[in-house]
Amino acid sequence: MSFSMFVTWVLVGVLVGVLAGLVMKPGGYGVKKDITLALVGSIGASWIFRATGVFPGAGMLAMVFVAAVGAALVIVAQRKLMATELPGDERRVMWRWGFGAALVVAVIWMTLGPAPQPTATAAVIDDKTYTVTPAAMKVTERVEQGSGRIASAAKLTARLVLKNSSPNQTVRLVGGKIQYIDAHGQPIKLEDARTEPTLKFGSSSERLDPGQETTESLDVEFPAAALQAKTLGQIRLELAYVPSPYREETLNFAVTISESK
Repeated sequence: MSFSMFVTWVLVGVLVGVLAGLVMKPGGYGVKKDITLALVGSIGASWIFRATGVFPGAGMLAMVFVAAVGAALVIVAQRKLMATELPGDERRVMWRWGFGAALVVAVIWMTLGPAPQPTATAAVIDDKTYTVTPAAMKVTERVEQGSGRIASAAKLTARLVLKNSSPNQTVRLVGGKIQYIDAHGQPIKLEDARTEPTLKFGSSSERLDPGQETTESLDVEFPAAALQAKTLGQIRLELAYVPSPYREETLNFAVTISESK
């Protein structure tokens, strides 16, 4: 329970106690007793409401409503079960005292009450694109406008064309691995939370006959260190495939044709 919420319970109880003497029918013991009873009802009902966890995500407005209902119930119960009659002079004093107390409560609420939270605005995300040679490749990362915070790590997208140039071998593509190599021939590792990029071939492109080609779309992780100028030297693609002999045979068979009756 936060301090501002407890202050809200108290202020709601005080306000309900003051209003009870001003708007309800006679029968109370005075504004001081009304405030005391309202405080008991406000704090008690709010505490029970939070302890039972009926609505764990209830906001400030819901808690104000619960506190007001609890305070009003106690005041109504007193009027019904233990009503009394105040002298006229004391009733007039109660009105003046209650009006002043209401003003004090309003000032305290404005001072210590919960301040309205500013409406959260959605961050604007821009796609930052890096120039890559050859032009068929593109590196893009998503950056929050203004703060420069990386919203989505860099990725490499490309159109990969694979062709079987063997004159007598058929290959069945299994998979592939992409490595980023720096200017000194050393692999550039991705950050710890990111996985190394791999290729997985579907059934439509797993077999290539001699001279046949297939196209694959790449959308893989790209290391942040490779974005620095003159750091990336080459991109290495390691393919795994199964070769098999490719043969063409000619079959000759005798054919006779006769007129059917």
